[in-house]
Amino acid sequence: MDRARRQHVEQVSRHRFVAGWGPKRSATVVPAPLRYWQYRPGGPLAAVLALTVVAVWLALFAWTGGWPAARGELPLALAAGAALYALSTGRLTVSDSGMSFDVAGRRTDPATVLPSALVQEVRAGGAPPEWPRPADRGGWWPGRTRVAVRYRAEDGAAAVTLRVRDPEAFADAVGVPLSR
Repeated sequence: MDRARRQHVEQVSRHRFVAGWGPKRSATVVPAPLRYWQYRPGGPLAAVLALTVVAVWLALFAWTGGWPAARGELPLALAAGAALYALSTGRLTVSDSGMSFDVAGRRTDPATVLPSALVQEVRAGGAPPEWPRPADRGGWWPGRTRVAVRYRAEDGAAAVTLRVRDPEAFADAVGVPLSR
């Protein structure tokens, strides 16, 4: 399993975060294309942090220069909040050997990679009650369908729920047929 994790990290690290742009220019060997990838919006913590930055920014300017100064800073404060939220965007990536959840500008940790060989079942919708309690790894986004993935872990079975563009393509990329 460590080999599969290393292969996944190697394949993903040769691609840009914006996967549609292809491999990095610095990649000396052209990597295999990614089997599936999609962006995950920032979570609720990122949204609260972005709103807090905007509110504190405007409050400081309102305190020091009054409301006219705060109104003048509104576009810049909103841009800073939007940039903070955009930088917390993640990517679900499925390579030839595994699946990971990357965040822009951060290298994939091999310990966080789920090797494809450990995936037991991919089901459209939520996890059934007989499965272990799944970890939620994707927020709501228009046009995305919820899927549940059950896999083997060191301490038995585990599960995760995701929101994906195309459940059939995702299950095919992971190498397990989609069950409904």
